Amino acid sequence: RDRPAPDFSPRATPQNLVSFLTLVPEQPMQASMVNAFGPCAGVTVPRVVSKSGAGRSRVSSFATPTSVLRVPAHARVVHAKAVTSSLIGSNFARNAGLNAVVARQTVLKSQTGRTSVKCDATAESGSNPLTTLFAKNPQLETVCYFALWYWLNIQFNIINKQIYNYFPFPWFVSAVHLAVGLLIMTFFWTTKIVKYEKPDADFLKACTLPAFLHAFGHCLTNVSFAAVAVSLTHTIKTLEPVFTSIGSFLVNGQVYAWPVYFALLPIIGGVALASATELSFSWLGFSTAMASNVAFSARAIFSKKLMQRMSPLNLYNFLTIISLLFCIPFVFLFEGSTLAAGIAKAVELKGQKEFILVLLKVGAFYHLYNQVAYQALGKVEPVTHAVGNVGKRIFVIGFTILAFGNKISMQTAIGSGIAVLGAGAYGFLKNKYAAETRTVKRD
Repeated sequence: RDRPAPDFSPRATPQNLVSFLTLVPEQPMQASMVNAFGPCAGVTVPRVVSKSGAGRSRVSSFATPTSVLRVPAHARVVHAKAVTSSLIGSNFARNAGLNAVVARQTVLKSQTGRTSVKCDATAESGSNPLTTLFAKNPQLETVCYFALWYWLNIQFNIINKQIYNYFPFPWFVSAVHLAVGLLIMTFFWTTKIVKYEKPDADFLKACTLPAFLHAFGHCLTNVSFAAVAVSLTHTIKTLEPVFTSIGSFLVNGQVYAWPVYFALLPIIGGVALASATELSFSWLGFSTAMASNVAFSARAIFSKKLMQRMSPLNLYNFLTIISLLFCIPFVFLFEGSTLAAGIAKAVELKGQKEFILVLLKVGAFYHLYNQVAYQALGKVEPVTHAVGNVGKRIFVIGFTILAFGNKISMQTAIGSGIAVLGAGAYGFLKNKYAAETRTVKRD
């Protein structure tokens, strides 16, 4: 009566849509009001199960987003029929996010002259079965994220190496990875699968250095992939925490607890042991993998503050866009003179259609495995994600050895295992002793 009419347009949010319900404490809810919600397919309708006090009603369930509604004691039921058609065509009725919430309980409480309605919502009969399953079993959802992350990463590494066997142009392929990612993120933003966050000029300026480091590190990693066995590159890349620890001290003055630094020793020893007898070893592959560790460690340090201004997923998307701009000059600088001939040879060998499709496929796998990794990070604690990352490297190393039939010595296998387990120990101890991390002020 004394508030503006609620907004039931397709743009209406769940929070303001709930305001259409007002109850008269002295009267139970009428069947006609329950029927008014019937046409909303798949939505749980109000159900009165008991009365309390001066005719006040207790409601077992009600299909609105989780919220609390307070209405005056003199208010009346309004807009019941008008809301029905508005809800059917609105985002509220189709909102996939509501499917993930399971209706448990709604309690109608009474206060002096006021009534509160606390609601949990779901779309029971019309919900997505997979979403409902994940809502009831969140641990299963986490397992699925990790399994998808591993599978996408393995597919990327195998297809990526296969391309380099007949098209050894890692700088160009790296740019393709980022360009395909740009197409995918544009689709996600357009369809609102991922919520778009508009950056300001200061944010984009702050992204410049991390984006350059991301581009340079990504390209150097692919140069290493092309030069040596994928398993060796991944073993060398377990050294990234070593450079992160050094960089954190040099840039931010961060000092970790001594057990964290102690965990770096098996990583260093394992990489040295694996590299010493690796049959595919080359200094180009080793040095570029090491340089990518430096680049990615610096990127992590300089982009940490940016995560406070934007969600990690959108931050990664904008870093990808800017990184692509940095990658293009690298392509012309290192491969421009021979790229056309290389593309012509690959097309002659594989066919134009197959060559284009495989480039699109490897770019899609690269971008999607990174996005799923961010989703997995949001589902678990950092230490669990660190252990999961170790498991990913074990799977990638193992599957690429099987896929390409690479022969490795026992010493290489033992060294790789020590390095990977050392990286897992580093992530565990860093989280365990996080409270002991201190910052040293330097003049």
